[in-house]
Amino acid sequence: MIPKKILEAKFRKLVEEDVGQGDITTLLTVPSGTIVEARVLAKELGVIAGIGEAAVFLESFGLQVDSLLTDGSKVKAKTAILKIVGDARTLLSIERTLLNLLSRMSGIATSTHRLVERVRKAGYTTRVACTRKVAPGLSYFDKRAVMIGGGDTHRLHLDDMILVKDNHLAVIGSLGTAVKRVREAVSFSKKVEVEVSTIEEALEAAKANVDIVMLDNFTPDHAKKTIELLKKKGLRKKVLLESSGGITEKNILAFAAVGVDIISMGEMTASAKALDMSLEIVKVEKHES
Repeated sequence: MIPKKILEAKFRKLVEEDVGQGDITTLLTVPSGTIVEARVLAKELGVIAGIGEAAVFLESFGLQVDSLLTDGSKVKAKTAILKIVGDARTLLSIERTLLNLLSRMSGIATSTHRLVERVRKAGYTTRVACTRKVAPGLSYFDKRAVMIGGGDTHRLHLDDMILVKDNHLAVIGSLGTAVKRVREAVSFSKKVEVEVSTIEEALEAAKANVDIVMLDNFTPDHAKKTIELLKKKGLRKKVLLESSGGITEKNILAFAAVGVDIISMGEMTASAKALDMSLEIVKVEKHES
């Protein structure tokens, strides 16, 4: 996880967006000083993610938290994952933000785990990665959920690595020039990846000594032909090959079967179904009017 204070700042923004000028329903119905005990329940089968973040979130609002499971745990329906004790007004005001966070992260972790296991059980070593197609403002949480689900986070930020895409090439006009500029300017610690749209461009990128070649919207057949050509030229072992674009749970094995090193999928984060969760008050310990 990122440092606690940075997480707390992210949470404050999320709560401020939801609460507005105050939770008037809770303020009008729940007496000040009421202490409750609550449980967060997973209501369907899945992989849990966001336990650590949820604990930081709740504790930052003065609530006591007991984590009943760890990140990556597989759960059945009606499984309790958190126990919370504290001020009722505070808990009810941040309830939806808490559940949104946990259910989204767990949904992403669940879908990621399913994809990774699908590839692994078929006997392939291809890494399954997400893309930067994340919810605005939730990049950290989405990417962390992918990691918890067993996937690769790819780039976390634009400064993690060099990824020359089609629009960069459209502006520059030359793949070779783009790679030359990058190699002259960046540290050896930065990997260089180039997105290509044809087999010929893939060969050119490999000859330009990039680290990763992204086969954008290649069919499995075109990816296979690219691998065969790079082997013939003695370049296959010098680069990692990433297939991206148009890949779904239904066709992922077709891409893994041709021998690419990485499969990146936007649907892991952009289209993930949230895991159904709820918060239930199980005990009211004190009332103070």
